[in-house]
Amino acid sequence: MSTVDYTIERAHDGMADEAVRPTDLEAVRPLPRISVHAFCESEAMLRTMERCGQDRRMAKVSLRISSASIAAAANMFASAPTPNLLILETATEPGGIMDELAPLAQVCDPSTKVVIVGRYNDIPLYRDLIRNGISEYMVGPVGMAEVLNAMAAIFIDPDAEPLGRTVAFIGAKGGCGSSTIAHNCAFDISNLFQTEVILADLDLPYGTANIDFDQDPPQGISEAISAPERLDEVFLDRLLTKCSDHLSLLAAPSMLDRAYDLERGSFQPIIEVLQRSAPVTVLDVPHAWSEWTRTLLSEVDEVIITAVPDLANLRNAKNMLDALKKLRPNDKPPHLVLNQVGMPKRPEIAPDDFCEPLGVQPIAVIPFDAQLFGTAANSGRMIAEMDKKSPTAETFSQLAHIVTGRSTVKKAKKAGLGKMLGLLGRK
Repeated sequence: MSTVDYTIERAHDGMADEAVRPTDLEAVRPLPRISVHAFCESEAMLRTMERCGQDRRMAKVSLRISSASIAAAANMFASAPTPNLLILETATEPGGIMDELAPLAQVCDPSTKVVIVGRYNDIPLYRDLIRNGISEYMVGPVGMAEVLNAMAAIFIDPDAEPLGRTVAFIGAKGGCGSSTIAHNCAFDISNLFQTEVILADLDLPYGTANIDFDQDPPQGISEAISAPERLDEVFLDRLLTKCSDHLSLLAAPSMLDRAYDLERGSFQPIIEVLQRSAPVTVLDVPHAWSEWTRTLLSEVDEVIITAVPDLANLRNAKNMLDALKKLRPNDKPPHLVLNQVGMPKRPEIAPDDFCEPLGVQPIAVIPFDAQLFGTAANSGRMIAEMDKKSPTAETFSQLAHIVTGRSTVKKAKKAGLGKMLGLLGRK
């Protein structure tokens, strides 16, 4: 059989051959920097591996896919080193699989792990394969969740410290209040759940987190970006500013003394250290669409888009939701927050009409309140500190529950968001 190789591009073309529930993959950690070569005999397996290559958890994996047999793999690796992992599909009957694997075993590096996808649910075969050094045997057809979970079981230490949750906030348009919502949400998560939270302000030239929390840190995220080789938990701790008992800030320089031309993976080392340093990291992402923002938004656990109910925000929110659906094909769609609703004398789109073309319901509808938000901003305090019993403070509390997975959107709407949306729509 001739070998046909498929190059995996992470442009995410939105393939929909297999329905993947986001809950099937929530517990899968990002895979380490490994090389994987899959040999597929069926079209279904080929499509499954292509979808695996497009998942954000495979961002560091060097994946190669061949439409070829185990015999072709043995011929190939007779003159080339084997990768960290081989995934082999075979239709051979149980009695002949060990003979089929024998030529490959002679050329396979001892450190290479092997996963077999076969057609027969045969317990003696499974035991025989495991006894002979095969890492896993799966009965096909297999889905991408099964493949990713199998890879994670091989290469991720089950005793490793859990990674913190990353929640990214971005505005559909400049000035829609995404940063304010991110800061209040970070404060509420740390305060309500008494858990360590790091707020990272990624808007290097214009970040406002230091102002909103009345801080003037001498160092912050700029030093982390400029010295990635020094970045570890100890160095990060020196860059953080304490805002409250459980909330730390990685502040932006907010200066225009130089241009901030960031590369695609500029923030990746920082995010990895942040995930190891706190149970929750809130990322305040500037309103921009560049290689680094696309990469970052494709890899975080949750994305929250903040929009104001006007036509430009509707267009931008629709474009962002469509783009992120392709970038994150196996994850839940981004959450939507409608902000500054009900501004006097401003024509705006009713919340129901705004959300209908987007195909999503907002997890929070925040009414326009210049007095409350202006006073909080000018005094360097959060809404919960200003008036913890106000409806807006309650909305932020529900938002903190939803983005950390402590509550579903349905429960949050029952607690008052749905009623508020209905009232605003009638207005």
